[in-house]
Amino acid sequence: MDLLKIAATSVISLVTLFALAKLMGNKQVSQLSMFDYIVGISIGSIAAELATDLENPEYSFLALLIYGVMAFLVSFVTGKSLFLRKIIIGRPLILFDNGKLYRKNFKKARLDLSDFLTHCRNQGYFDLSDIQTAVFEYNGAVSVLPSETARPLMPRDMNIAPQKERVIFNVILDGHINDDNLKHTGFNRVWLDKQLHELGFHSAREIYLATVNTVDGTLSAYPIKVGNDPSDPFE
Repeated sequence: MDLLKIAATSVISLVTLFALAKLMGNKQVSQLSMFDYIVGISIGSIAAELATDLENPEYSFLALLIYGVMAFLVSFVTGKSLFLRKIIIGRPLILFDNGKLYRKNFKKARLDLSDFLTHCRNQGYFDLSDIQTAVFEYNGAVSVLPSETARPLMPRDMNIAPQKERVIFNVILDGHINDDNLKHTGFNRVWLDKQLHELGFHSAREIYLATVNTVDGTLSAYPIKVGNDPSDPFE
């Protein structure tokens, strides 16, 4: 009976965690703020206790709900109040700007120069003279604005107006046609079958992935069978 109860409370714990994660939003599984991190590890700990608590699982369940609701409320109030957002979530700090390092902001961010330089190198900047501004974000990341001479060449720099890009729709996945995506492209199965035959395929079952570029209406298809596997250059 104890094993059955553990199995039941584990399922309840998993379902509750999933529901709370959906309630609190995708931020819980992306870059976390300090508050999100604290709530995340607390909820994980309580959920583990809920799964094995045979005597009073309802206590852990209630604690899970309280943490989840509090996280939702904090997200709500920080979205309404800039003042509370700065207190609870934090605010960006300028670490480097126009050739100057701001030591006071380094101390506020609890970041030393070695860590800062590592963040810069990870983004491809080994020389601070290539950086115009570096900002410490509330989630612990460092955002870098390159100087004019170090930033990538943009089309507008050469007075070029390239054609706008559009979303590429996946219309075939693992041999199955996605009719909803195909409809969004403005085409139908008759058009798709014709395009596949022109590419040398007999049916969608031969396709591992097929995409449609809605800008020019081109179909790109990748077959399921491609012969022998290539040698692995990363082995």
